Amino acid sequence: MEHCQGTLIRLTKLTDTSWIVHWFTAGHGLIKTVAKGARSPKSPFAGKLDLFFDAEIHWSKARSGELHGLREVAVAATREPIRGNYNAMLLSGYCCRLLELAVERDHPEPDLFDLLRRALNHISEKGASVRAMQHFEQELAKNLGIARDRRPAAPTLREALGGLPPQRAQLLERLSPRAEFPVAESESGDLK
Repeated sequence: MEHCQGTLIRLTKLTDTSWIVHWFTAGHGLIKTVAKGARSPKSPFAGKLDLFFDAEIHWSKARSGELHGLREVAVAATREPIRGNYNAMLLSGYCCRLLELAVERDHPEPDLFDLLRRALNHISEKGASVRAMQHFEQELAKNLGIARDRRPAAPTLREALGGLPPQRAQLLERLSPRAEFPVAESESGDLK
């Protein structure tokens, strides 16, 4: 049985009663677990599996494949304010998806785990902003060793990762000031 701290970054329906739960962890990186029966109201997982939760998780490694068996979950933080704000949900999801593009499965990335936790905590406390999104991108580029002086991180990440998550454009539109000077982005990804 394995255990560690993890942040729940995605839930995928497996069956009528079970979820595939995607975690980002410090010690194991990205992992996928199967939570059998978790969609049932009487499940021991009821109320413990939601996006952006931090938890102590226990799982049994799969004999083959990448789907491990989730055994126990002890929630440490729920980040409830994120779920009450669509922009916060969108930015949090963007950060998680960007990390998924940047790292390999089952490869420890403690610095990136810390970056994600700090980003989600910031979004939970302060809300979503273009500045928070750009800061996350810049810190991710630095951690990946691809940051370039005086250049926004988005184009560099786009080149290195083969693209950026599609919700970035929606975030720019929704989070830009509604005044006369909205944030615009050129084809290269640089902000105008």
